[in-house]
Amino acid sequence: MKAVILLSGGLDSATALAIARHQGFDCHALSFRYGQRHTVELKAAQTVAGALGVVDHKIADIDLRLFGGSALTAELDVPKDRDEAAMGDAIPITYVPARNTIFLSFALAWAEVLACSDIFIGVNALDYSGYPDCRPEYIAAFETMANLATRAGVEGTTKITIHTPLIHMTKAEIIRTGLELGVDYGWTFSCYDPDDQDRPCGRCDACKLREKGFRELGLRDPLS
Repeated sequence: MKAVILLSGGLDSATALAIARHQGFDCHALSFRYGQRHTVELKAAQTVAGALGVVDHKIADIDLRLFGGSALTAELDVPKDRDEAAMGDAIPITYVPARNTIFLSFALAWAEVLACSDIFIGVNALDYSGYPDCRPEYIAAFETMANLATRAGVEGTTKITIHTPLIHMTKAEIIRTGLELGVDYGWTFSCYDPDDQDRPCGRCDACKLREKGFRELGLRDPLS
């Protein structure tokens, strides 16, 4: 039983991979070098993939800097020191236009080649920065599209399922689940704006949400 797992190298995607593995899937991990400023996350993805024993790990090269429009792919400031209310108030400049649609499309292509029907993505709609492509209705729409857009779906031989095991979890619940499944979060990296020594800033939304999760469990983040 095969599955394609979108693996950024962050806390959420590592947990999604651990869950897929625990459910008995042979995991094929897919990461992206897309022009992001925080490329250190790809080193983390390789570490996570190796530690959790994926069958294969591919890194696809696409350059979303061609379009820009995000603080992750253009010379724009990453928001810092925002509270939870501010994070949920509007879609932030760290949103990368159509990123999950692009990533899921690549995963769908690989799944079709592998003749597998399962794709895992670590999106979350509770403790997150308000991205539109992390919502349940988006995932449901993509899954419908996937089954209309592939030969296997049209011929009825395979029904594509997009698994989102974290979508209704808080960060604390995600961390607890990963720890129970043997994830060492020292392998992972979440910061949007690391320094020149690849250390997390501790102030961007991703860092603050990660810190919140560990704090609620009474634990210390191994990267802090």
